[in-house]
Amino acid sequence: QVQLSESGGGSVQAGGSLRLSCAASGYTYSAYMGWFRQAPGKEREAVAWLCPILTYYADSVKGRFTISQDNANNTLYLQMNTLKPEDTAIYYCAAGSRRLCGEFSYWGQGTQVTVSS
Repeated sequence: QVQLSESGGGSVQAGGSLRLSCAASGYTYSAYMGWFRQAPGKEREAVAWLCPILTYYADSVKGRFTISQDNANNTLYLQMNTLKPEDTAIYYCAAGSRRLCGEFSYWGQGTQVTVSS
């Protein structure tokens, strides 16, 4: 059974940084993972994701966020720098089951990120 558990969310002022972590268990395809977010009243959107042939970043986070993973510890990270109020959202870790770039089947419970101006 795949389990994804996010941590590292919190409240920060604009310009600050946070690092989100996602601990994965029961998951085989660690090369197909990513981060999504959902702000109040908006649809969930992709923030950044990995697959063997590319790394994706949403235009709104390019140059500010960095996705990475520690395969030895089955952990995915999202380093978020120069945070803006519009980054406020629940952030979800996602993992794929069919080894297709950008396709995700498993989701964590989410961690809240709040950025104040």
